Amino acid sequence: MDRILLPASFSHPLSTSSRSTDQGKEKEQEPPPPVSVSWPEAARPYAMLARLDKPIGTWLLAWPCMWSITIAAMPGKLPDLKMLALFGCGAVLLRGAGCTVNDLLDRDIDNKVERTKSRPFASGALTPSQGVAFLGAQLLLGLGILLQLNNFSRVLGASSLLLVFSYPLMKRFTFWPQAYLGLTFNWGALLGWAAIRGSLDPAIILPLYTAGICWTLVYDTIYAHQDKEDDLKVGVKSTALRFGDSTKQWISAFGAASIGSLALSGYNAELAWPYYPLLTAAAAHLAWQISTVDLSDRADCNRKYGPLH
Repeated sequence: MDRILLPASFSHPLSTSSRSTDQGKEKEQEPPPPVSVSWPEAARPYAMLARLDKPIGTWLLAWPCMWSITIAAMPGKLPDLKMLALFGCGAVLLRGAGCTVNDLLDRDIDNKVERTKSRPFASGALTPSQGVAFLGAQLLLGLGILLQLNNFSRVLGASSLLLVFSYPLMKRFTFWPQAYLGLTFNWGALLGWAAIRGSLDPAIILPLYTAGICWTLVYDTIYAHQDKEDDLKVGVKSTALRFGDSTKQWISAFGAASIGSLALSGYNAELAWPYYPLLTAAAAHLAWQISTVDLSDRADCNRKYGPLH
């Protein structure tokens, strides 16, 4: 088998022989996706397309919304439970719609990447026309949720679709698709506050949004290290390839920026003192994740990516 030529910074962790062994172990240890047994057969490809078997991405969308809604609550009051529920449902739908768009645009790439070749379009389980119909259904349900919000929030929420639809193309043009994903996945930090207050407070919301973007750069760079060899073969870009052996230094800086931005947002919102010990604990956990992840081990990247949420 021909050896794949990689940049010098990747020559050791991506040696062909060790990777083949690791892939074999992964295949042996990989459990069947829960959706394969918990959904009717006809619904399984759609559930997989919306990543209902992998809820981590839904939490990624939901957390910034929940942070924002909670901070927007009046002092001494609990966050609006109706809004938390609406945004939770919205996160499921928007994440599913985003994955549908991503898989439609990437179907010719996904069948060349080990981790993604079983996705519904790449494997032939669904046709593009079925995917477009499913996308329309998800967006229609999402519109129903958006109409429950105030007018300012409706406009703000609808504007996020530009990011959702354009994100899958970014890895073709820039080594920073993870930054664009941060803009997309953390839009809820803006929308959650707007849904409660009817406007935006830049002193509170911009640091919160920045914190989410930097956090996304940490976890999605770790995630991208799973695919770096396949990405080189098919010609797509990522921060994992951009940072190379300097990845830990880069994501440490982004992690520090995320925690600092959260502290600034909390300070400007005049949050009570318990916020800061909790933030310190989160910082310690994030530091542990970054310091211990083995970026040359796909399985460890996947393990360390998950607990970041």
